Amino acid sequence: MTALTARSASLASQALPEAWRDVDVALYRWVLHHGGDPDTARAAAWLSLADGQGHSALDLRSPPHESMPAWSTVQIARLAASPWVQTRSAQAEGAAAPPTPPFILDGEHLYLARNHRAETAVASALRCRRAHATSRTAPPDATVLDALFPASANPAEARQRSAVQNATGHRLLVLTGGPGTGKTTTVLRMLLVLSRAWLADNGALPRIRVCAPTGKAAQRLGQSMREGAALIQSHLTQSDLAWNAHLDAALAHPASTVHRLLGSRGRQGGFRFKRSEPLPCDIVVVDEASILDLELLRALLAALREDTLLLLVGDADQLTSVGTGSVLMDIVTAMEAEARGDLTRLEHCFRADTALIPIHDAVRAGDPAGFAEAFRTAATLGRAQHRSITDFASLRRALDHWQARLHASLFNAALDITASVERDDSAALATRLAALQQQQLLCALREGPFGADALTAMLARDLRRWPELSAWQDQSWYPGRCVMVSRNDAAAGLFNGDVGICVRVRDEASETCLHVAFEPTPEAALAGQRVRLFDPNTLPPHQDAFALTIHKSQGSEYQHVAVLLPPDPQSPLLNRQALYTGLSRAKTSLEVWASDAAIDRAITRTLQRHGCLAERMGASQPTALAGAPAAAAMGPNQDGT
Repeated sequence: MTALTARSASLASQALPEAWRDVDVALYRWVLHHGGDPDTARAAAWLSLADGQGHSALDLRSPPHESMPAWSTVQIARLAASPWVQTRSAQAEGAAAPPTPPFILDGEHLYLARNHRAETAVASALRCRRAHATSRTAPPDATVLDALFPASANPAEARQRSAVQNATGHRLLVLTGGPGTGKTTTVLRMLLVLSRAWLADNGALPRIRVCAPTGKAAQRLGQSMREGAALIQSHLTQSDLAWNAHLDAALAHPASTVHRLLGSRGRQGGFRFKRSEPLPCDIVVVDEASILDLELLRALLAALREDTLLLLVGDADQLTSVGTGSVLMDIVTAMEAEARGDLTRLEHCFRADTALIPIHDAVRAGDPAGFAEAFRTAATLGRAQHRSITDFASLRRALDHWQARLHASLFNAALDITASVERDDSAALATRLAALQQQQLLCALREGPFGADALTAMLARDLRRWPELSAWQDQSWYPGRCVMVSRNDAAAGLFNGDVGICVRVRDEASETCLHVAFEPTPEAALAGQRVRLFDPNTLPPHQDAFALTIHKSQGSEYQHVAVLLPPDPQSPLLNRQALYTGLSRAKTSLEVWASDAAIDRAITRTLQRHGCLAERMGASQPTALAGAPAAAAMGPNQDGT
C-alpha cells in the first residue's frame, strides 16, 4: 500500500457527518483516493449534498444544512488554492487534480462545474434578452386594448391590461401570479398583440409554440388556452373579428412538453434543437415555469434564435423544480429589482369562490396569525377543515374519513364506477375520468409512514374491501383504481405524471373488460377527443396514485384537496412554498392534516435554494452585441447546445 493510499484510507475511515448520503460519502472518498486534501474532500461532499437538495451552489459562509459549519476566510482561501478547485478568475493547476477541475469557487459560493456553466449561461442569455428590443411596432393603443378588454373600466383587470400593453418590444417576458388570477387569458391577449406586431413587422403571422415542463401541465395548458380563446371570442364584436387569425396562430400547435419541443433524444441524451439548429419558432410560451430546472432552461435558451420572444408564465411562490435551481423565483427577483415593463405580477383572483384566497395570501406572507384567522373564516363557510395529525392513530382516523369521501365520489346518484359503459360513450367515460378531479390527497413526504407511497398502499388495500368491489378483490385491476404513469412512453402518448382511472368498457360484441381512461393528448383534444382508453397490460411503468406528493401535483387542480404535513416540526420539508403549493391545488375546499406546530413551522420557514442567478442577471456585465445570436452567450455543453 502506498503512502497516499494509506493516508486516504485512514481519512476515509474517520467519522463522517450523519447528513451525508451514500453518494456524498462516495465523492468524499473518491477525492481523497485521488490525492485531494481533507478540506477539499469535505467541501465536495457537502456540495454534493447541496446539489441533491436542489441548490445550484454551496454558500460556504451560510451553508444550507444546519449541521455544516460556516467556513472562515482562511478556509475559503485554502480551498481556492486547491488544485481541485477552479476559481472564477483563473484555472488552478496541480499534478494530483484531473485535467479539468470539477469544482468552481465563485466568491464564497462553491459549484459543481456543470451547475456553474448552466447558471452563468442562463444569466448571460437572460441579460442579453432583456437588453435588446425586437419589435419596431408601437405598443397597442387604447382602441386595441378596449377590444381585448371589453370591461375596460374594471380596476381588477388593470395589471392584465398593463401586461398586454407592455408586451411588444421585448425578447423576454415574465407573467407570474397565483391560481385564478387570469394568467392564461392574459397570455392569450398578449399573444394577440404580439402576433399583430409580428405581422406588421414581418408581413406574416408568427410561429407560436406553447409548452410546459410536464405532460400533465401541458395537457392543462392546452385545455386552458382553448377555454380562454372561446372566452375572448365571445367578447369580440363583429368589427373585431380580424383577431381570429391571430387566435388561430396562437392555437395552431398543441401544447407540448419542453422536452418534446426541443426534440429530446431520450436515453441518448441531448436535444435535436440547439445553438447550431435553433427552434423554428418566433414566440415560445412556457407555462408552469416554476417547475423548470436550471439545466432545462439553459437548453431552451440555447435553442432559441436571438429574435425569438420567450414568455415565461407561472407562480413564483410555488415549490421550485425537483431538479437544480429556483429559476422562476430568481428571475422574478432580478426583474422586480430593475423594472423594465417586461414583468407582470397578477394578484387579483377572478374565481367566483374566493374563500381560500386569504389562506393562500397568509401562507405566502409567512403570517401564522393571518393564516389562522383566514382558516377559521373559511371553515365557517364549509371551505376548510383542520385535522390534527400527531401519530399514526390520528392519521388512520383521517384516512377513514378520506376513504368515505372517495367512496362517495365513485358511488353516487350520478356515477357507479362499477357500471360498464359503451366504448364510444365519451360523455360517460369523461364523467368517470372527472371523478379524479374531485379530490386528491397530497403529501409533503413520499417515503415513510406519512408519505404518499404508504398512504396510497393503505387506501388501495382499503378500497378493495368495499362490498361493491368484491368481485375484483383478488385481481390487480378493479374499477376505480387510480394510477399514475411513472415513465414516458412517447409512442403511446403517455408521460410521467399522467393519471388515469380503471373503468369497465363494453365493446361492439357487448363483452365487458377493464380499461384505463386517460385525458386526451393536446393534439387529440384539438380534434375533439375527450378520453383515451388503454388496455391495462399495455401501460408503461405506473403506480397507484390515491395519494400524491405535493411536487407531483404541480400543474394540476382539484375541487377538494387534503394536504398532509410531516408530524415532526423540524422536518426540512416543512416550508411555506410546499404548503402554499399544496393548498393552492384546491379550487373549492381544502383540509390540512397536521399539528399546529407543523403548520406554524411550514408558514414561517421559507425554502431558499442557494445560487447566484438573480445576482448574475442584475450584474452589470457585458452582454452580446445587438444583432448577435443570444445563443452566442451560452457556454458549450456535452450535447452541443
